[in-house]
Amino acid sequence: MEIRGATLLPAERTEIELRTSDGLTLVGELAVPVDHEPVATLVTLHPLPTHGGFMDSHIIRKAAARLPALADLAVLRFNTRGTTSPRGTSDGAFGDGVAEEADVAAAMSFVAERGLPAPWLLGWSFGTELALKYGRQHDVRGAILLSPPLHRATDEDLRGWAGDPRPLVALIPEFDDYLRPAEAAERFSVVPHATLIPVEEGKHLWVGEKQTSRVLSEIVGVVNPAALPLPTEWS
Repeated sequence: MEIRGATLLPAERTEIELRTSDGLTLVGELAVPVDHEPVATLVTLHPLPTHGGFMDSHIIRKAAARLPALADLAVLRFNTRGTTSPRGTSDGAFGDGVAEEADVAAAMSFVAERGLPAPWLLGWSFGTELALKYGRQHDVRGAILLSPPLHRATDEDLRGWAGDPRPLVALIPEFDDYLRPAEAAERFSVVPHATLIPVEEGKHLWVGEKQTSRVLSEIVGVVNPAALPLPTEWS
């Protein structure tokens, strides 16, 4: 079977709920490898919910669909406050990236309670803002940023990572709507150890299997490089 857009590979998938410090319930899903422990965990943070972002945004959905089987990863995805998906609607209302600090904390508390190994933050667009602003306060191995717009995340937020030895890896689409490689190099220059990966022909939404495969491969290359190259077929 060729692995394409809607492919759903084997995993143990469990509907979960996260509890925030301000009393909200956030809905989500945990996907883990079948019959063995994961080697690392992706804590995913979805794009902007006021522009259609949610836990099923396609890169996050495909990471959960493929990477437990292909790369031995656990994938936690959830709707931030006030966000709706087929899984359900999380309590609360959109907090413009401020109130969502508690959502990130709730996800990390869940990871700790479940004993999930080697957590990495994986943010996409708005999700990168949450990772940059709030990720350093948590026990994560590092952060992976997909199409970071650097709208809500300030230079001060970036400078905070300069003093943090944990990896910060950003995939920058060549034709991004908000932050292209040249500008990204300038903005991220305050974090000398940050790794910027310009993606030729890439766009903000990473549409198409070619872009999807590239993004998932780059993620795995950071978190579990022994699993590369990712298979393109499954039997």
